[in-house]
Amino acid sequence: MYIFNLTNTPLSLSNGVEVGVHYYWDIGGISVHGQVFMVMWFVIFLLLGASLLGTSKLQRIPEGWQNFMESVLEFTQEIARNQLGESFYRPWVPFISTLFLFIFGCNWAGALIPWKLIELPEGELSAPTNDINTTIALALLVSIFYFFGGLRKKGLGYFKRYIQPTPILLPINILEDFTKPLSLSFRLFGNILADELTVSVLTILVPLFIPLPIMGLGIFASSVQALIFSTLAAAYIAEAVE
Repeated sequence: MYIFNLTNTPLSLSNGVEVGVHYYWDIGGISVHGQVFMVMWFVIFLLLGASLLGTSKLQRIPEGWQNFMESVLEFTQEIARNQLGESFYRPWVPFISTLFLFIFGCNWAGALIPWKLIELPEGELSAPTNDINTTIALALLVSIFYFFGGLRKKGLGYFKRYIQPTPILLPINILEDFTKPLSLSFRLFGNILADELTVSVLTILVPLFIPLPIMGLGIFASSVQALIFSTLAAAYIAEAVE
């Protein structure tokens, strides 16, 4: 098994499409998907760098990068405000903004950066969101904040919602709370994986012209998926705290 090792030919083109093949890291006896962590860390460092650039020299009248970052913040604030309302949205802006920017960055990293130029011993680099483990982890994170918001607002009285309007619906209400974020994860995973597979297959069959419009459509779809995930996450949290 190769651990933290790229091949000796990091700039060779892949000749095929690999699905379900992973480059594993062995960390403390636990195998993790190394290619997912590589791209994820790359996206995280980009987001941290952008935030540092936007806040390093704050001015009363924003210019340049500060102006851009404030526009992004206002956009994510609107997502939270529209779903949670004026009274409850402010404490949730950091979470919703982080969720949106992370998914957006991962999706765009997979759509724009030619990761296939970097060859790994196994698998290939791609968007972290085309790995079901990543999207389920995001869904579980939404579930945790969903329950946290409800318990923080209503205390143990939050659990009364599970027996309303009748206790007979208890199993269905419990199942609903887990299936809603999971449906988000499968939607995100399916759309990103399908987009990358479509572009990869078309690139093999028709190397240049046909894949370009599909890539443009994929970039648009990646942005929409980030918006849908963060918007529905905010809506689920709003349902818990209302």
